[in-house]
Amino acid sequence: MTVRLRPHHLLCILTFVGKGYTPAFTANMAVIVGRLAEGEEIEIIEGPDAICAPLLGEPAPHCHRESVVERDLAAAADVGGLLALTIKPGTRFVLDEARIRRLRHAFAKGDTRSACAGCDWRELCGAVAASGYAGSAFS
Repeated sequence: MTVRLRPHHLLCILTFVGKGYTPAFTANMAVIVGRLAEGEEIEIIEGPDAICAPLLGEPAPHCHRESVVERDLAAAADVGGLLALTIKPGTRFVLDEARIRRLRHAFAKGDTRSACAGCDWRELCGAVAASGYAGSAFS
């Protein structure tokens, strides 16, 4: 199978430590991150993805906001440049150990965090990166 992700979630999965917007969101994220850790392929999509799914039933899910679309554009540029990939809808790849290591190193240095501006989780993700990603799914 393939996990369909929007670009900024390529950063979110790096620091996932079992916290999220709701219990359903958190459980879903844990399953998805586990699949990716096992080597499942990613397909980049535009708009709400597999991670957003538990939030889409809300009256006004943030997944559709312009700020989130801008976050996707910033993440696509940062991650694409780092991994030498064109991150756009339809791009497929696997987050192997070498790519995860490069992403984490760049994230910890702040090189790939332009997409994190205005994110509610910015401080938590920064703390996880500063801890050496202790307790995160790809540990």
